[in-house]
Amino acid sequence: MADEVISITALWWAVIFSGVYHGVNPGMGWPLAVSAALMERKNTSLARALAMLAAGHFLAMVAILLPFSIMIFLVDWETEIRIGAGILVIVMGIYLLLNQRHPKILGRIHPARLALWSFLAAMAHGAGLMLVPIYLGICSIDPEDTGHLATQILMSNNISTAFTVAAAHTASMTLAGGIVAVLVHAWLGLTFISKTWFNLDIIWALSLVLVGCFGIYSGYYGH
Repeated sequence: MADEVISITALWWAVIFSGVYHGVNPGMGWPLAVSAALMERKNTSLARALAMLAAGHFLAMVAILLPFSIMIFLVDWETEIRIGAGILVIVMGIYLLLNQRHPKILGRIHPARLALWSFLAAMAHGAGLMLVPIYLGICSIDPEDTGHLATQILMSNNISTAFTVAAAHTASMTLAGGIVAVLVHAWLGLTFISKTWFNLDIIWALSLVLVGCFGIYSGYYGH
């Protein structure tokens, strides 16, 4: 029982740390928030831009997690679902390793539509998929409990957990990205971004592969 609690706690920390990782990554949008604040010359513009980026990211996480929350109530297929999800994440990571060009559609979105940009960016980069193996681990069902769980209750719990995971992840992402954005906006400026831009595309793709492998392992051996 103690090991189970520790495992669940570790998975929730993984949700938070993945949010911090997404937030620090420039590809998730904090430079756009800085640009908006510098162009409008209002401190409130930075907060508003971060809120819009957070809203789009949250919706993307929910859009990815909800289908799995519905599938996992099929208790007899839980292991297969978790392994399949892990494989899906690995495939996405390999795809991003082989194709490092950014989707052209992101460049066609008006800068004012930050929520839409954030939603599509998270989808295109597999940000939501990175959460799937972690989420499925949190929702893992003890075989001894299956006879006591009504399908409706199980689905309701899983859907609620999906929203909670998405919210916790988005909050940590927004906090991390917001701290970086405030530092750049207050002291460093956009010149700093152009001169010190760091590309995390390869690390991002490898992270997806690593998380996918974790999903397969945890699906096969439990948490």
